[in-house]
Amino acid sequence: MNKMLENTRFQHLKCFFLAIVPEIAYNVSAKVKKFELYSHIRRYFHMESKRRFGDRKDGRLIQSLAPFYKFMPYIMPTKNDACNQFEDCIEITNTDRWLRQKRLEGYKGLGYLHLFIAAYIRMVSLRPGINRFVAGRRIYARNNIEVVLTVRRSMSTTSNETTIKAVFAPTDTIFDVYRKMNEKIDEIKFGGEDNNTEQVAGALLKLPRFLLRFAVGCLRVMDYFGIIPQKLLDASPFHGSMIITDMGSLGIPPIYHHLYNFGNLPMFIAFGAKRKAVELDREGKPVERKYIDFMAVMDERVCDGYYYASSFKYMKMFMHNPALLEVPPEKVVEDLF
Repeated sequence: MNKMLENTRFQHLKCFFLAIVPEIAYNVSAKVKKFELYSHIRRYFHMESKRRFGDRKDGRLIQSLAPFYKFMPYIMPTKNDACNQFEDCIEITNTDRWLRQKRLEGYKGLGYLHLFIAAYIRMVSLRPGINRFVAGRRIYARNNIEVVLTVRRSMSTTSNETTIKAVFAPTDTIFDVYRKMNEKIDEIKFGGEDNNTEQVAGALLKLPRFLLRFAVGCLRVMDYFGIIPQKLLDASPFHGSMIITDMGSLGIPPIYHHLYNFGNLPMFIAFGAKRKAVELDREGKPVERKYIDFMAVMDERVCDGYYYASSFKYMKMFMHNPALLEVPPEKVVEDLF
């Protein structure tokens, strides 16, 4: 029995080195660093990350960044200092046909909100730097994908707004997003009780104003050092990967929405109503196409402009070809260590 175990271990090690050594040898000229080797080992053996000194409950400290990037949060300490704005449109003629087909298959209510979130998740699986955040003037890689959404309990001017937060994995498909988002939205629309966010806000508002200001100041300090309790992080709409709003449901174009200095949300995406445009095809004939405009406000401290540009190209590709989102990604890229 011991001999069989030794042989099994030897075979595992042999397979590992056969898989990893050529890739390392190929990258010798690029001076492969220790974090790259460790990343290969973790992916091969499906190892979980252990919390290290400097890590937070919601993310791990990225230690291998260039000094310039580590210095950026000291030059631009708040998100308002560091926000960039981006605007683009997505051609959705084929996407509309795909959505109609899926609704006929039983996915009632499947829409562009689900598609934007699914495309963002797939973008993170290929460009994980999008999911970083700045806290305590340090840059962290988030442990999961958390999407925040503002919803109304009913479409009326007297209805109150609230927020929901859904947690996703990089391997989630459009159908996973459809299920998780609908569960969260149904809890808000048909649940009689307040959600966690409203309960926390209601409890704090019972304090006198000077104590409330002191409590919020304490939360800022706790957030700086990464010691906010997990229950508060789960309830906070200001902590997450991305916040998204569907302006199309109101029948208006998207807006540039500011980032919140409190918390660690690094991106806000807004998309508007569908519009039609008459264009010339390759043969010079007029054709009608459909588009959706979207706007994004991003924290430039987490990654550079080239990284953001290549990431949004991926998102547009998945929005234009939503069938790619029906299956999990072939691989998930891991962020730096």
